[in-house]
Amino acid sequence: MSEQIGDRAGNENARRRLMQAALQLYCEIGHHKTTVADIARRLSMSSANVYRFFPSKRSIEEAVVGALLDETVSAAAEAARTQGPALQRLAAILKAIADCNEGRSAKHRRVQDLVALAARQNWTVVLAYHDRIRGLVRPIIGTGQARGELQGGSPMALTCCLLEAMDVHLNPSRVGAAVLRPSFEEMLRFCTSALRRAPSLQPAKVIPHGQLRAG
Repeated sequence: MSEQIGDRAGNENARRRLMQAALQLYCEIGHHKTTVADIARRLSMSSANVYRFFPSKRSIEEAVVGALLDETVSAAAEAARTQGPALQRLAAILKAIADCNEGRSAKHRRVQDLVALAARQNWTVVLAYHDRIRGLVRPIIGTGQARGELQGGSPMALTCCLLEAMDVHLNPSRVGAAVLRPSFEEMLRFCTSALRRAPSLQPAKVIPHGQLRAG
């Protein structure tokens, strides 16, 4: 049993080293130009050895994208743990995601191109990432509804509406697009206004007819 655990740990370590080497090359020359042979040379190993851990170049790219999206989920989860009203917590989550996308785009444009490609083509790791983000947002909306802070309705439906409305700032494939769009703050104000529960209207006071008098 200990030998099997050691083998698994060794395999995971090798996969991490390969992913790190691939990420470095993606930053330097881009994922299109990076070959499996390039990754193997970076670690002084053969291409055949790389294929022991990843069946294809695409699987390496998926693993790298998955690791980058894990960082975004971690930042969003940290934001979700903040205290305060539901709208404040939701805003923190959305800002964390947007900041991760913007930061990646600014620092590692070539890597951002790979993440954007994965988003456009709906890779499995991207679909799983969306599920995790929805899993962070939905309970907060449900809690906000229970506290009377947010409007009623299906928490999942409201979650999907919110994320869809903010997609222009949350989707890696749309970051930096040269299109007319509202700022993050403007879009966030619009969405939070739509989610906020309207105050109850007090019924109009009825004055008995006998009390009416001419002004």
